[in-house]
Amino acid sequence: MTEQACKLVNALTPGHDGTRVVATPPVGRRAEVVRDLLARPDYKPQVGEAAADGMVALAESLRIVFAAAAVGDLDTAATTVNVLLREMGSVPQLDRARGGGWALHFHGREPDLVVGWGAGIAAGLALAIGSDLAGRLGLCQADPCDRVFVDTSKNAGRRFCSTRCQSRMKAAAHRARQK
Repeated sequence: MTEQACKLVNALTPGHDGTRVVATPPVGRRAEVVRDLLARPDYKPQVGEAAADGMVALAESLRIVFAAAAVGDLDTAATTVNVLLREMGSVPQLDRARGGGWALHFHGREPDLVVGWGAGIAAGLALAIGSDLAGRLGLCQADPCDRVFVDTSKNAGRRFCSTRCQSRMKAAAHRARQK
């Protein structure tokens, strides 16, 4: 769920992706963007404009969590996640997994797209923040980029949202050393 949170934050909140300015998708196009972000081969969500607006609001809250966790402000991250857990009514449930067996999922208080996704994402972030994984929630350190990521590296040393930003910063450092 944290990977999905990154996708939502990076696609639905304004800022910079590398050096490119990113704007919130315009009204009238948000539903299509959200649908594309959530779709999988076995899942084609129906997304209306109201739900898309709700997903944008969810992404804005998620950005606060990632930004706070990235600078070690776990009080703000935890408080924001707690608000989301209450708003979404996250409830654990065992569901049949694809391919057999059972998987733990978190469902919201109602069968609504925003509440359903928000409940699962909030629970995933709560599990990360409530364990030693809070430091794995990151904000790209390549100026001016502000895209978020989850560090899945073995050494917990990831600093950039993409290899593009990492390469850009390495090239800038190399040029600075050459002067």
